[in-house]
Amino acid sequence: MGKINRCLPVKLIAGLIFNDTVAVLKAKDALRRSFGKIDYESPLLEFRHTDYYKEEFGTCLKRQFLSFRKLINPARLDGIKILTNKIEGELLRDKKRLVNIDPGYLDQARLVLATTKDYSHRIYLNRGIYAEVTLVYSDKDKSFAPCSWTYPDYRSREYAGIFKQIRDIYLCATHA
Repeated sequence: MGKINRCLPVKLIAGLIFNDTVAVLKAKDALRRSFGKIDYESPLLEFRHTDYYKEEFGTCLKRQFLSFRKLINPARLDGIKILTNKIEGELLRDKKRLVNIDPGYLDQARLVLATTKDYSHRIYLNRGIYAEVTLVYSDKDKSFAPCSWTYPDYRSREYAGIFKQIRDIYLCATHA
């Protein structure tokens, strides 16, 4: 029989997709109030990997990733996704979202994203929320690598570099 261990705290991240800079500032303020200090903000990135959001958000979309200083218990991910959906709902215009917020967490081995969409590779958490391992860290390559189901944007070297930086911040926090 295996020994049951407590889970280690993880690094909360959020990926934002938007084209309204006022709305994204409001979203960041709401995220800060809910999760505390942001310790990493990626540069603004062009989001051109899919036209999935075009009807709702329009064109010229931007992407930005955030991470939060305070580490969390990974079992909180379902509640965090429900809260980020609520924040999105508070930032509607003409019944359309102005900001898409994708929460997840990172630890030394993986990046996990929360979603409301079920699929074969996703694990049910609670309250209609699923989790997906999106990237795995390779100690050999010192980088994140995608899984077969990983979305095209998360497969980019640019995103892998961002998550490597966040991982380094996480490792400093857990070894302090």
